Amino acid sequence: MNAKRASMADVAALAGVSAQTVSRVVNGSARVDPATRDRVEAAMLECGYRVHRAARALRTGRSGTIGAVVSTLATVGNSLMLEAVTDAAASRGYDVAVVTLRDGAASALERLREQGVDGVVVINEASALARSAELPVGLRLAVVDSPPDDRYSGVETDHVGGATAATAYLLDLGHATVSHLAGPATSYAASERERGWRSALDDRGVERGEPVRGSWSSASGYEAARLLIETRAIGTALFVANDQMALGALRALADAGLRVPEDVSVVGFDDVADAANYRPPLTTVRQDFHTLGEAAVAALLDETGTGGRHVVAAPLVERGSAAAPTAT
Repeated sequence: MNAKRASMADVAALAGVSAQTVSRVVNGSARVDPATRDRVEAAMLECGYRVHRAARALRTGRSGTIGAVVSTLATVGNSLMLEAVTDAAASRGYDVAVVTLRDGAASALERLREQGVDGVVVINEASALARSAELPVGLRLAVVDSPPDDRYSGVETDHVGGATAATAYLLDLGHATVSHLAGPATSYAASERERGWRSALDDRGVERGEPVRGSWSSASGYEAARLLIETRAIGTALFVANDQMALGALRALADAGLRVPEDVSVVGFDDVADAANYRPPLTTVRQDFHTLGEAAVAALLDETGTGGRHVVAAPLVERGSAAAPTAT
């Protein structure tokens, strides 16, 4: 004989809350404080309560699934951003359907619309194609890293502010100028970080060379740094657009017999989990992927307003890869 399936009333009794509160948790409502949500979710696990998605969709008009569009998972930033979106969705009882840009942004968005998703988060580099695509009517979007656009909600790191702070920090240490290893020209985040670097130097009347570009990978960072070294454009301070390229730059500097930070100071961007274990530990700008993911999912599910923007602070994290220039 089959055991009786747990009901919302069973969960409510176990958690010591009302059935209405359980319903709000099940339906991903923002009107539940985190401690109560945790208690209800724990009660669901304990009594084996399972959400009947078809019934919820009929009742709420929502499928319980959101979409995510990503250009590639080969870059650390994209992977961390997708993980943050997935975690934020799961905390609200939602699944995530992931599609790539194999056939272009319009096709990816249309495939998700056909699946009946409740909204789509467009992640990082994929945002460039979303901006130029004809968006499906009625499909709610939150786009991570995109210029303002009243067709969708925008979420981004304060790339300009973080890059400005990193460059100013190196100048304050006494470096005459700061060279830049930039990301791809097609990347919004890379262009904004480059803008912050330029702004910090221009505001102080400091001469600057043109940046050398990589493709976010450590291998591209190695090659770009080698070019800066070979052309004697490296100087005594280098701001790198992400931590993976900074890793490659550290190797290139070591191969050239240059010490970090004694000969060249290096600052990255992202503060990936391994950055503190680089040699030397990397001074970098922190991207708060958890907050970015929360903001993106909230824009879809909590009706925070299409066309709104949420900018997440990017603080500098000081470690051992940057120091005052050595007197010569």
